[in-house]
Amino acid sequence: MAQPLGTGPLGIVAGGGSLPRRLVELCRDTGRGAFVIAIEGHTEPATVDGADHLWVRMGQSEKAVRALKNAGVRELVMVGAVKRPSMTELRPDRMTMKFFAKIGFSALGDDGLLGAVVKALEGEGFILRGVDEFFSDLLAQEGCFGRVEADEAAWRDIRRGIQVVRAMGAADVGQATVIQDGLVLGVEAVEGTDALLARCGPLRREGPGGVLVKLSKPGQERRADLPTIGVATLQGAAAAGLRGIAVEAGATLVVDAPAVVAAADRAGLFLIGIRADADPAGPVAAP
Repeated sequence: MAQPLGTGPLGIVAGGGSLPRRLVELCRDTGRGAFVIAIEGHTEPATVDGADHLWVRMGQSEKAVRALKNAGVRELVMVGAVKRPSMTELRPDRMTMKFFAKIGFSALGDDGLLGAVVKALEGEGFILRGVDEFFSDLLAQEGCFGRVEADEAAWRDIRRGIQVVRAMGAADVGQATVIQDGLVLGVEAVEGTDALLARCGPLRREGPGGVLVKLSKPGQERRADLPTIGVATLQGAAAAGLRGIAVEAGATLVVDAPAVVAAADRAGLFLIGIRADADPAGPVAAP
């Protein structure tokens, strides 16, 4: 169930997807105010319906911070998908330019950048909270979600996937990979999981389909970028000819779990929560 909210308006820096809107509705249902920073080209317009909000373009941090403070926001949540822009796509204001000059924009991976953003916002006096603090029921549990279970061949691919994602995460590259019969069909980079799945479909080999493995990175900044799957992830996996998805239990958000499980069962895919600390080189018992 959703966790109790504090007092005072909650600041919501909203990316894409349905989670930002769900958080706005939770604030409304519990009698807490909300102030939404909506990002042009990322936030869905429905997110801000009936909510106090400000639209900004990427790079307008000074305007956003001023609006949040004027609204009396102390607690702040960053939620929803935001594609990392290139420097040429940004028109950074003075505050953003100062931030980039301090951290070195191009030298950091996504999690490193988000961690720096969190520290900068804390330096402005905000208390950053993770969306999982409000929706703990969205966190994946260990074990099988639906009717379909992974066989031993699938578990071998899962173990291989854990190795690959761990190596990627150490380099702050991505959170997911697709493995088929031990072969790496693709790894997630800036394109995101949906695009990864679309890219891996044509690369499928003969035989049982591959497995998507999605984990958090070592030292993941949980308040900004937890791995997330939804119905679209299951649909993309099915379209790519995969046989299942393994996500990290306790560290992956499953948005609208009943619909996700129903989509997995319809497609004949397994969906399981796994322990990321299991030894990928050794036996991993099926839950």
